[in-house]
Amino acid sequence: MAHRKDSISSGPSQRPLPVGEVIRRALADILNRGDIHDPELAHVSVTVGEVRATPDLERALVFVLPLGGGNADQVIAALNRNKGELRRAVTQAITLKFSPELKVVIDETFDQLDETRRLFEQETVKKDISS
Repeated sequence: MAHRKDSISSGPSQRPLPVGEVIRRALADILNRGDIHDPELAHVSVTVGEVRATPDLERALVFVLPLGGGNADQVIAALNRNKGELRRAVTQAITLKFSPELKVVIDETFDQLDETRRLFEQETVKKDISS
C-alpha cells in the first residue's frame, strides 16, 4: 500500500524553536562583545530575550531590551540600522544553510509581567481567585 503524504497531518515544524534559541545566544554574545560598531550601541548593555524564527527560517523577530529600559527606541533603531552587520555576525557564529533576515523589536515581557502583577493585586481579582 502506497503511503500518501496528504493523509497525515504533520502539524507545524518545531525547528524554528531551537534555531531561534541558537540565534538568540549568538546575538547576545555578539552584542556583549561589542562586535557591532555603532556609537549608539557603544556603551549600552542589551538583553536579547527571545528570537522567533518563521517556519521557513527566512526571517526572525528579535526581542531586545536595553539594560534599565532607557533609550529603548534609539537602541532598537540602531540595531535595525545595523541588521545587515548583525546578520553577518550571526552567520559567522552559527552553522545554518541560510541566515534569516532579522527585525529587532522591543521586548515588552517585563512590562506585561508588571501589569499582570498589578492586576493580581486588585481586590476584585483577589476575591475571584480565592472563590
